[in-house]
Amino acid sequence: MEPSGTLAGLDILVIEDDNDTRFFITTVLEMDGAKVIPVISADAAREVLSEFQPDVLISDIGLPGEDGYTFIRKFRALKPNNCGRVPAIALTAYADSEARIRALEGGFDTHVSKPVDPEELVEIVASLVASCHW
Repeated sequence: MEPSGTLAGLDILVIEDDNDTRFFITTVLEMDGAKVIPVISADAAREVLSEFQPDVLISDIGLPGEDGYTFIRKFRALKPNNCGRVPAIALTAYADSEARIRALEGGFDTHVSKPVDPEELVEIVASLVASCHW
C-alpha cells in the first residue's frame, strides 16, 4: 500500500482492546500521516479526552467493561466544543444491517466491519473529515 498522506495533520483516537487490531489500525493511519493515540478501553479514552481533542474517533463496539455504544452516547452528551461533535467511526466484527443501524442511532457517524481493508479505512476517515462542517 502506497501512503497517500491524505490524513496528514489529523489527530485520531483509536479505542480497540485487541492488540493486533489496535496495532494494525494505528500503523495504517500513521503511515498515511495521522497522529494516532491508541487506547484499550472507554475509561482510557476518557482519560485521554480530558487533555486531548481528536479530529476523529474510531472505536470498537465490543470493548471490555463499557461497550462502544455506551461510550459514544456519553461522548456525544458532552458539549460540542468538548469533543461532542467529533466524527466517530464504529469498528465491529458485526457487519449486519442491525449492527450498522444501532451504531448510527447510538451516535457514530459511520460503521466499519472488521477486518477492515487499509485503503478503505483511510478513505472512510478522509471522507468523514471532508464531510464535517466545523
